[in-house]
Amino acid sequence: MLDSQLNLNFNDSTLREEKGSSQETLQTELQNFREFGKKTIVENFPDPDIDLPVYVNEFWTSKQRAAHSIHEISYRACFKPQLPRFFIERLTRRGDSVYDPFTGRGTTLVEAALLGRIPIGCDINPLSEILTKPRIDPPTLPEIAQRLQKIDFNRKTDLREDLLVFYHPKTLRAITNLKDYLLRRAKESKLDKVDAWIRMVATNRLTGHSSGFFSVYTLPPNQAVSIKSQQQINEKRQQIPEEKNVAQIILKKSRSLFRNLDVEKSDLLQAVAKDALFITGSCHSTPQIADNSIKLVVTSPPFLDIVDYKTDNWLRCWFNGIEASEVNIWQLRKPLDWQARMQQVFKELRRILVPGGHIAFEVGEVKGGKLALESLVVPAAKEANLKPVLILINDQKFTKTSNCWGVDNLKKGTNTNRIILLKKSEDCG
Repeated sequence: MLDSQLNLNFNDSTLREEKGSSQETLQTELQNFREFGKKTIVENFPDPDIDLPVYVNEFWTSKQRAAHSIHEISYRACFKPQLPRFFIERLTRRGDSVYDPFTGRGTTLVEAALLGRIPIGCDINPLSEILTKPRIDPPTLPEIAQRLQKIDFNRKTDLREDLLVFYHPKTLRAITNLKDYLLRRAKESKLDKVDAWIRMVATNRLTGHSSGFFSVYTLPPNQAVSIKSQQQINEKRQQIPEEKNVAQIILKKSRSLFRNLDVEKSDLLQAVAKDALFITGSCHSTPQIADNSIKLVVTSPPFLDIVDYKTDNWLRCWFNGIEASEVNIWQLRKPLDWQARMQQVFKELRRILVPGGHIAFEVGEVKGGKLALESLVVPAAKEANLKPVLILINDQKFTKTSNCWGVDNLKKGTNTNRIILLKKSEDCG
């Protein structure tokens, strides 16, 4: 176990985190929660067929930069690190395995690693592994600087000219040379953790709306506009891409990501990295994960026809040599289809959970706020022989006079997390 491998003094080792927490203790804590000066509101689920307590409060802050700096890699539709931390601290101990079957940018995995848990992840999008693994096993800043000095960013090479709407020709040459270098290193099985880190940062810096990105002003880095749309942005803003120093931007972003990474956390990440596991594939079948091995699952599934990952990631796929059309990301438009797929996932999660293990399943609101996905999740979980325990709604704006199930509140969405807590029976083998 990890506790016996490390002899460190952890600043975050509260009694709650050391001992974990029972389901009953958690429910009592939620009911009495006052950390941000608000009283928890306890409601019943509006569907009479679903008998679950609903706890509403501000359970974690929405303030920016409240989490560790190494999380600051943008990705579409990701939750804040405070969400997985809330459940990891309360429902696991150091050395336990924490799993996210829809890893995305890796928020759950990175937070689990920072807390001394073994991170296990799965995502059908290969970009997920590219953005996640380097932050669980990071190199040092001097190693990154030395490697960047060895890469020939100025070598003459063929350019993809339609990308000049984003980049100055010299910048595009540097990006193309970096792309070719990384793909060659991967093909030759020489891509080490320093290369992987550089690839991750470069992937995140391809486009954005500030000087810290390779591109001219465009949309935020969690999505990529089309060539035609960028032409329109350039015309509207009367802008021409300026030359950017690709190596300097990568090094600057790396410094920013490392700013909270002290020796203690570096040692902790190094200790858990050797046992970490990442699967690129569909989470409905994960034979790489042993039966009864996962203590906690914290995840947010793909929602109903909201985010177009292929369109958002076309430029990142190009840089990483991925054919976006071949990435079979789920885009389910019908509620019953979504529910059936989640039931498959729940059956697999039940297999890998330890008896008494939990799933914190964060869902969003879709269809103009008229459908709460909780009403689909609970029956699917029951069919998979998982027990729904409670629903937690983290809402910074909620007041006692508002209705947490009302359409107006559902439409706001951005400051609200809705988590269904599920459990595998303790007498299951």
